[in-house]
Amino acid sequence: MPRTKGGFKTRRRRKKILKQARGFVSGRSKLYASATDAVRHAWIYGYRHRKERKRDFRGLWNIRIGAASRALGLSYSRLIHGLKLAGVTINRKMLAEMAIHDAQGFGKMVEIAKAQVAAG
Repeated sequence: MPRTKGGFKTRRRRKKILKQARGFVSGRSKLYASATDAVRHAWIYGYRHRKERKRDFRGLWNIRIGAASRALGLSYSRLIHGLKLAGVTINRKMLAEMAIHDAQGFGKMVEIAKAQVAAG
């Protein structure tokens, strides 16, 4: 059987992996076999952490909303419950932004929630 050389396709495939491995330490960025393993692990970690980042940010928003609402005399859970009863559909990201940048607007939201919790 005649010997087949690497050629264009093989070089292109290897260069693609080595390009993605740039910045990795030592042989993981220079040697194809090590780079392949490192890049595949990086893909897995990247996929997993993109999901985790969403969880992390939601937790951060909840903490910020809770701290701001407690300062105005209402717990986080009562605030969310009151807003739900009032039919206010605002997501936690925007509530957290309001708590930081628009204290007056957030105060109005807390008042709406307080009125609903007291009534219901």
